[in-house]
Amino acid sequence: MALIVQKYGGSSVADGQKIGNVARRVALSAGDNQLVVVVSAMGKTTDGLLALAHQVSPSPDPREMDMLLATGEQVTIALLTMALHALGLRARSLTGFQAAIRTDEAHGKARIKRIDAERVRAALHAGEVAVVAGFQGLSEADEITTLGRGGSDLTAVALAAALKADVCEIYTDVDGVYTADPNIVPEARKLSRIAYDEMLEMASLGARVLQSRSVEFAKKYAVPVHVRSTFKPDPGTLVTREETAMEDVVVTGVTHDRSQAKISILRVPDRPGIAAQVFGSIAERTIVVDMIVQNISRDGYTDISFTLPRRDHARAAAALEEIAKTVGAEGIVHDERVAKVSIVGVGMRSHSGVAAKMFATLARESINIQMISTSEIAVSCVIEDKYTELAVRALHDAFELARERPAERGAHP
Repeated sequence: MALIVQKYGGSSVADGQKIGNVARRVALSAGDNQLVVVVSAMGKTTDGLLALAHQVSPSPDPREMDMLLATGEQVTIALLTMALHALGLRARSLTGFQAAIRTDEAHGKARIKRIDAERVRAALHAGEVAVVAGFQGLSEADEITTLGRGGSDLTAVALAAALKADVCEIYTDVDGVYTADPNIVPEARKLSRIAYDEMLEMASLGARVLQSRSVEFAKKYAVPVHVRSTFKPDPGTLVTREETAMEDVVVTGVTHDRSQAKISILRVPDRPGIAAQVFGSIAERTIVVDMIVQNISRDGYTDISFTLPRRDHARAAAALEEIAKTVGAEGIVHDERVAKVSIVGVGMRSHSGVAAKMFATLARESINIQMISTSEIAVSCVIEDKYTELAVRALHDAFELARERPAERGAHP
C-alpha cells in the first residue's frame, strides 16, 4: 500500500463541476492506497479576498489578512470532502491548523517549523482520505498564518515529508515542466524528469510551475515530486535527485520574469558602510532584492544598481530618495521596463563557454544586457522588457532545447 500526497491548485477546483472531476480522480487514485489531498482556494478566490480587503482598508492588518485569506481553502476542503462522500468514499477535511502545521509568526509569508500530523495519520489509519487545506498553518502563539503565494505546494511537500509519503503529486493546469514557456516557444519540450537544483533555479527565476520554497523542502527531505495535469492523463515531470546523465546536458531550460524593476542610486560616496545603509533601508521594509551591481569607484564615487519585484519598486524608490540625501548621493533613477531571462542546467558545472554563448546569442538579436548574475547552474541577464519573448526564443534555439536529451529517452515517470 502506497502513501500518496496529491495537491490540486485553484484552477483545478475552480467550480463545482471541477471539484467533482477532482473527486473522481481522487477516487481512482485511492484504491489500495492511503491518500492525502491538499487543495488551494477555488479559482481566483484569493485575489477576490485581497481586493475585498483593500476596499475596506488601504493597509489591512497582516493578522486579519491571514484570517481572511485562510477561509478560501476551507471552502474547498469542505466541498471536495462532500463530493468524495457522494462517491461513496470515506473522507475527512482538515484545516492547516487541524493538521498541526506549525509555522513562525510571519503573517503572509510564514515558514513551516514542524508538522505533527497526528490527525492526518489517524484519518489514514481509519481508511479515510485526508483532505487538507493548503497555504495555511498555525503559529506557536496559535495565530492563523499563511505561507505566501503558491503556499499549497509547500503544504503538500511538507506533509509528504512528515508522513514519509512515497510520492507528492502536484496537479495543475499544465502537464509538466517545459524547456521554456510554450506560450512563447511553441516547440518547447516537456521534460520527463528534472533535478531538484534545476527546478529550484527555474522556479526562483520565473517558471511558475512550482513554488520555489516547496522545491527547497522537497530537496531537503528527498521527496519525489511529480508535476501532472489535472485535465490530461499524460505522464508529467518528475522532480528528483540529480543523476549522472543529467550533467551531459548543458542547459535544461530557459526562464523569464517580467515582474522585475531596476533601481540605481547614482554617485554614492565609496566608503565603508554605505551599502549597509542603502540595503538596510530596503530590508526594513521587508523588500527582497535580487541582482546587485556596484560599479568601479571613480573620484571616490560609485553607482549601485539592483533589481527587485516590480510591486515593491515604488516603496523602495521612496526609501532610497531619503537615503540618497543622507549619504550625499547624486540621486536615484528607476525603470519598470525590464525583465530577466535565464538559462538553467546542472551541466553548466562541467562545461565552459555557456555564458559566452548566451551573451553572443543576445548580441546577434541586438538585445542589450543591463545586468548579469550567475550561479553554479544558472546565468541570468536583465534586459529591456520589450525584448523578452525574442530573447527566450533565441536562447531556446541556440541551446537546441527542442531536441530530446539522451538521458530522457524512455525515462517517463
